[in-house]
Amino acid sequence: MTEIIDGDAVAQSIRDDLVASIDHLADAGERPSLATVLMSEDPASETYVSMKQNDCEEVGIEAIDIDIDPDADAAELYDTIEDLNADDDVNGILVQMPVPDHVEDRSVLRAIDPMKDVDGFHPENVGRLVAGDARYKPCTPHGIQKLIESVGVDTEGKDAVVVGRSDIVGKPMANLLIQKAPGGNATTTVCHSRTENLAERTRNADILVAAAGVPEMIDGDMIGEGATVIDVGINRVDADTEKGYELVGDVEYESAKEVVGAITPVPGGVGPMTRAMLLYNTVKATGLQHDIDVDLP
Repeated sequence: MTEIIDGDAVAQSIRDDLVASIDHLADAGERPSLATVLMSEDPASETYVSMKQNDCEEVGIEAIDIDIDPDADAAELYDTIEDLNADDDVNGILVQMPVPDHVEDRSVLRAIDPMKDVDGFHPENVGRLVAGDARYKPCTPHGIQKLIESVGVDTEGKDAVVVGRSDIVGKPMANLLIQKAPGGNATTTVCHSRTENLAERTRNADILVAAAGVPEMIDGDMIGEGATVIDVGINRVDADTEKGYELVGDVEYESAKEVVGAITPVPGGVGPMTRAMLLYNTVKATGLQHDIDVDLP
């Protein structure tokens, strides 16, 4: 019988466990804080930042909300990041992407202090991840590791296929899966838009992570019997609904769930985990910055 992986429940469990870690830091005189910087009027970005702030409030992390006019000069964003880097009361910094076209996103990521880069995208943190000495694992791939673990799947020795090669999900996910560490030790293949015979590769996967950003590109015929499928995609497609659209993943859910062993739904799968692991990294950052040992879930 197919197991539907409840990302909301796993994320809630992590948030619950983080409360003890946050209380421990508070007893040592340090309350974790996360600064979110939004330079956009995109409704999805505004909603996402609001959800992160609500998550912080739930577990006892101080949320610092900074809005910058999307038409402002790029220097205003960089000055804001510089101020946050210098502020000892700020433990984590997250600049919500995308930023306006006149701001170079890679330069924004490089501007954040690596110790406060709780997204894990600064080149220093990416290098540490690849070297097998991660400071902060990127939130979505780390959350996926937790989801796989939640259904009792051992990645060691398994054939894992990651469809997608983005800097945010595909590349770091592959790196985590091949690490000589818990949640790793898998034989990992990265596929993408130029991959030939994609279905042949995905059918051989014990673990399939779909993160290409293409609506329902993988159907049940492309998945092996009993595979664990993590669907990272969240795509808006036209539909006969009140809103005029619906959200679908990169996996065609109805056909996939007939053959898989476990699968994440969209929404309610990976998304909640990304936010939970952001809190996790913020708590970890606070301990590292103040040399306080803290147990993490």
